[in-house]
Order: sequence, then C-alpha cells, then structure tokens
Amino acid sequence: MTRSRKGSQLTTYILAALALTASAMLAHAQQLPSDAEKSIGKQIGGLRAMTDSDRAVATKSLALQIRQLPPSARKVGLANGLANVSTEGDFGRDTLQEVTTTLALAAAEFPLPQQRGEPAAPYQELAQLAKYEHMTVALSVPDYVAAKAQLNAIDDERKKVDFTLSDIQGTSWTLSSLKGKVVLVNFWATWCPPCRKEMPDLQVLYDKFKGQGFVILSISDEDASKVNPFIDQHKYTWPILLDPGRKVNEAYHIQGIPKSFLYNRRGQMVAQTIDMRTQAQFLDLLARAGLK
Repeated sequence: MTRSRKGSQLTTYILAALALTASAMLAHAQQLPSDAEKSIGKQIGGLRAMTDSDRAVATKSLALQIRQLPPSARKVGLANGLANVSTEGDFGRDTLQEVTTTLALAAAEFPLPQQRGEPAAPYQELAQLAKYEHMTVALSVPDYVAAKAQLNAIDDERKKVDFTLSDIQGTSWTLSSLKGKVVLVNFWATWCPPCRKEMPDLQVLYDKFKGQGFVILSISDEDASKVNPFIDQHKYTWPILLDPGRKVNEAYHIQGIPKSFLYNRRGQMVAQTIDMRTQAQFLDLLARAGLK
C-alpha cells in the first residue's frame, strides 16, 4: 500500500501504477502503452462510478483481460491497480480471487526489483490479500515471502500501539483506557472516496451498538478546518479524532486508507481491514468481538 492508493482521483493512482518502478520501466521506455493497456487503465479508472453489482462483473472481466496482456511492468501495474480498488467493499470472493490470481501471475511473469530496500508494491499487496482477505496466492518468490514476513512484523507492532488524541470537540481519548468496551479505530480522510462511502454504515453501526459499549474512534491527519465542516455537514456523531502530526498514523504504519482495527473488551486487537468495509462486513468483524 502507498499513501496515494486511496487518493481522491483513482486515475492518478492508475497512472502511478503504470509507472510502477523507474528501473523496471526503463527497459520499456521506448514502448508506448498498447491500446489494450490504455483501455484497461481507463476501465479501472471508471469502476467507482458503477453500482456494486455492475462493478463486480466489470472487475472480474478486467482481471481476465489483464491476464491476456504480454508480460511487462505495465501489466503488473494494471493488475496491482485493479487489486488496490477491488477491496473497496464486497464484490464477491470469487471476483477477488480472480483479481488476486491475476496479480500473482503477472508478478511471476515479470518480477519487479525491490523499492528502497523493500519488496515492490505488488508483493506487499499480495501479502495483504492473503492475510486479511484470505485469498489463495500461488507465488513463492523470495520477495513475496519477504513481504509476508514484513507484514507480520508490522502487525506485531500494531498490536502494541497505545495513543491519546483529542476529538474535534476537544475531548481527549486514550485507547488503553477503553478496556471493557469494543473499540473500532478507523483511519480516514475527507478526500478519500472509499472512506466517505463507508461512513454512513459506521453511523448505523454506532447507533445500533453504542448502548452495548461500542466506541468508534475515527482518526484523520487533516486540519480541523477541513474535518469539522465535513462532519457537521453529514452529522456523524461518533468521536472524530485529529492526528495533525501523523504520530498515530505512523505508529499503525498507515499508508492507505480507509483502514480499521477492532479491539475486544480486553483491549486485544482481534481484526483489521485492508480497505473499506460494507455494513455486512463490519457486522462480521464486530461479531468477533462479541457484538451481534
């Protein structure tokens, strides 16, 4: 995941995906994207405008189209871009598996060099799909193995995080003081379309379960001048916390949003998400902490 993966313009991410690494693309510098590659990139860029049912069909079709492309860094970039947006909700496990398989095949055909000493983004994406979405990844190259190990180490650090932040009303919240409650720590931003899409469902869940000790702490690294008008406009009522120095974002290794972490009443992290969740998906997560 990169900070740009959930930006306000999906097409910006696709362009970045097509230029996945400078070194990998250097060999293709004289080759312009094919018409098929341009078409697929444009279709990926239009997915968010579709209904969920149409998007599921289109996503599976795009996965199969990408598989037909010749091996290249651009193919890996398109497969990674599709995987990035295919976790924005629930478009069916079969669809997500097709996307995962396409990315794994593309990465196997055209291995990418490490970026700044870390496995390239597609290997990290596959590691997250395997761990958080329970997808099957038929890939055993060293960089994928390293990405899985890196993800496990990051999760070990996340489980130890504690923090104190103030909400937009000035109330201070400390995670460790909320033992006895079920807590959902949610990272978001006003500019993030998937974040905005899941927030009405969070309000429904908060209203349903707050009487049972359910707390949502949504954390933004934006200025209050951007956050306050957005919250006032949509009338969301759970605590909205500000992290202007990004210290809590960094403690959780947040690179892409939305991302949520669920804690049970003993203060133990019992689940986390790779991306936005639907109301049904959130209900499944909350059941792991005893809320039904």
